[in-house]
Order: sequence, then C-alpha cells, then structure tokens
Amino acid sequence: MKNSVKLLGASVLSMAVALPAFAGEITVYTAYEEDEIASYVAAAEKAIPDLKINVLRLSTGTLAARLIAEAGNPQADMLWGQAITATMDPQILDQLEPYEAEGADALDERYRDPENRWFAPTGYMGTFCVNTARLEQKGLPMPASWKDLEDPAFKGEIIMANPTSSGTGYLHVIALLHELGEEEGWAQLERVDANIAQYTSSGSKPCKSVRSGEYTVGISLAITAAQSVEQGYPVKAVFPEEGSGYELEAAGLMKASDNKEDVKRFMDWLLTDEAIALYEDYKILIAAPGTTPAQSAIDAGVPEDVQSILADIDFPKSAEQQDEVKTTWKEKFGR
Repeated sequence: MKNSVKLLGASVLSMAVALPAFAGEITVYTAYEEDEIASYVAAAEKAIPDLKINVLRLSTGTLAARLIAEAGNPQADMLWGQAITATMDPQILDQLEPYEAEGADALDERYRDPENRWFAPTGYMGTFCVNTARLEQKGLPMPASWKDLEDPAFKGEIIMANPTSSGTGYLHVIALLHELGEEEGWAQLERVDANIAQYTSSGSKPCKSVRSGEYTVGISLAITAAQSVEQGYPVKAVFPEEGSGYELEAAGLMKASDNKEDVKRFMDWLLTDEAIALYEDYKILIAAPGTTPAQSAIDAGVPEDVQSILADIDFPKSAEQQDEVKTTWKEKFGR
C-alpha cells in the first residue's frame, strides 16, 4: 500500500512509501523549503508508520496572513517551521495550545516559549558573505564588524538584503538595533549605507552576487555562504563582532485541532536524534544541545559553537517593532 505526502495549495510534492493502514492524519502548515519538507516528512512517517502528514507550504508572510484569515475557522492541526517573529503576532500566538514536546525541556530558553506554546528545533542566521579573491584583488581588509564596513574603501563593494521585503535583511537590522540600541544602531546603518551598492529583495541574492564576483561583501544568509564554499566558490562567512542576527523556526499545536494526539506524536519526533541528523543537511542553527555545524559550514567560517556568536535578540519586541523598523528604514534608506 502506498502513501503520498501532499503539499497542498501553492506547492505540490508527492512521494510514495510502503506503509500500513493509517490510524491518524494531520494537516501541517509550514514555511520550510520543499526539499526539507520531503526529507523530514518521509523520515517522520517511517518512524510513525500509522501517521499521515499532509503539508501546506507557504512563504512566511503568506502563511502568517492565512493563519490570521482562518482564525475563525482554523484548518491546520499544527504550525511548523514558521518564523518566530511572525508567530509572535498575538493573532497567531493565541491560536497555539501549550504542549511540552519530548526533549523540549533540554532546549535553551531562547528556543522555547515559557508557556510551551511553541519551540524551535531549527533556525537560520545572517552573515557577511565575503569573496576572498575579490577582497585580495581590491586590496581590501577582511571585515570583522559592521564598523569595519564603514571604511570608504568598501564604497560600492557591499550588497545587502532589504529588510522591508526580506526576512534576512530584517534579522540583520534588528540584531544591530538590539545590540547597539536604536540610536547607535541606526547611526551605524547610516554609516554603512554610504558604501552599499544595492539592496535586494532576496536574502540569498547578496551572497550569490558576491560569489560570482560582482561585489566583495554580501550581507546575507550563512547557509548560502556555506553552500557556496561547498560548491567551490572563493567565499568566507564572517559573523560580525556586534552579534549575528538570526530567526527561529517554530513548531506549535493548534488549539482548534481535532487530531491533537497525532500532532503530539509528530512534535515529539522533531527533537529525536533521527530528526536532528536530518537538520544537519539543511541547517546551521540547530537548537538541540551538543550539535555542531556540518563540516562544509565550518569550512566556510562557521564556528563550532554557533550559540556564541548569536546576537541578543528580544523576539517579542522584534515582532512588535516590525512596522516601525520598516517604516524608518524606508525613510532613511529608500532608493
């Protein structure tokens, strides 16, 4: 007998695996990428063979809007892999029911809600993606901080994700504002803006433009830098001394679910050794204690202790500030 994992709506993905008759079925909303979903769900259904997991994959913003729109008649049993900044919206957070998944008590407090409404098995983080060949060709110093990017020698050599349209851009900006304070944080961004050649709508594009030799520094995603090194590009990931911005990918049980026990089985699986091993294929930031980045990430410049370089971000405050920060950004840097 064959089972298919369904990506409903905007994105459809299917696979067939031999399973016994289903005892349970759940619908999960997620913002994870499709290749991740396929890997995680196939492994989870193999580990829980009487559970069928139907998945709707949407972008972070679209997913948040759908959850809010469906608040009066929720269709999902579970939220999974959604940016915590979006999840902190009370219109979404209030739809989640407390449940302490197996293994969640071992997570650092930054990776779980004190009321157990969510926990984050994974996340993603920002970095300066530096083309070492172009850096040497231009005679530029290796930057170690946002302050280093003020150097007039970098004028026209930096490309950055725009925080008004890119979650990656936003995590960089909010990290700087929370670490330096708003006054100095904005002042620092203004000083670096003088050297920015372009702001992009994509979080990965700055690193991809840098690795192709168009620019020297891309304020971008760490995973893209690691993938670029693995593919042979002359790239190094530099994590700013002020602290690296990051986002968490939350999982939570929907209050309105009619399949709560089945959801709990899947949530318990998310922190198993098997799941954690799979995360290492796609993630640099993994919440489980004792995990280290893949060798390709370390080769790119990611430290073994990723936690040590993370900025001190107040996520509830970050969620509240989004509209204000984006408005201020447009006023200061809109081009």
